[in-house]
Amino acid sequence: MHKKQILTFGVFLLAVSTWSTSVIRAQVVEPDDHDFMIAGPEDLHPAEGGRTVNVYGDPREEGLYVIQITWAPGSGSRPHFHDQARYINVLSGHWYVHTGPEASVYDPDKTTRVGPGTFIYEPPNGIHYDMAKDEEVVVQIFGFGPVNTTSIPQD
Repeated sequence: MHKKQILTFGVFLLAVSTWSTSVIRAQVVEPDDHDFMIAGPEDLHPAEGGRTVNVYGDPREEGLYVIQITWAPGSGSRPHFHDQARYINVLSGHWYVHTGPEASVYDPDKTTRVGPGTFIYEPPNGIHYDMAKDEEVVVQIFGFGPVNTTSIPQD
């Protein structure tokens, strides 16, 4: 993968506490002159004002992508689904998720608490939402693009 193929993406996920799409500044990890990528923890922090690190690829483009998202305490998404499968590892903090048809109605009290080391598979079109409650959470998401996200309107 060449440097020009590694793109910063702006619109990726849902706004933190609203359900509108927002521009999210992303840190991008760049390959070296031989196309190897080695990123230490110091390289995997979101750009100032952002929450996403674009580690590899681009979810808007064809092919494999890897991103890391840092969720601030009290932030999260509302019910939605993606048209492609996603593979998620919780790297730090305790994340709260609600999955399946019942997740089409937002109710934070119905979430399941998962901690570091947890793996989550989200099937294509699988309804879910997720959040950080009382601590910062970092998740790493793998998938194949392009990915489209669809929100589920709430009353």
